[in-house]
Amino acid sequence: MSEITFDQFLAVDIRVGTITRAEDFPEARTPAIKLWVDFGPEIGEKKSSAQITAHYAPGALVGKQVMGVVNFPPRQIGPVMSEVLILGLHDADGGIVLITPDLAVTDGARMC
Repeated sequence: MSEITFDQFLAVDIRVGTITRAEDFPEARTPAIKLWVDFGPEIGEKKSSAQITAHYAPGALVGKQVMGVVNFPPRQIGPVMSEVLILGLHDADGGIVLITPDLAVTDGARMC
């Protein structure tokens, strides 16, 4: 993988937000969950689709803080316009584990 500059890294706006709503997304080609995430007053609530069904159910996600890239352009995923990329890591079996802060922080706080 090639190196990037610190300025290139700073161009990626990664923020914390709280999931306010989560629903199954049966129309998705790959099993996914529709998420609404509150990134605080500066950014507001954004919608996303996340392939996180291996470890998460919609009902257990509301209130959970997650990390997301908020400055990518929106992307159409089936009938959903995804406005933010929610960040995660693959586990040993390929399931996605969400990246979350280990203590509560203010929604919209930028990763530093």
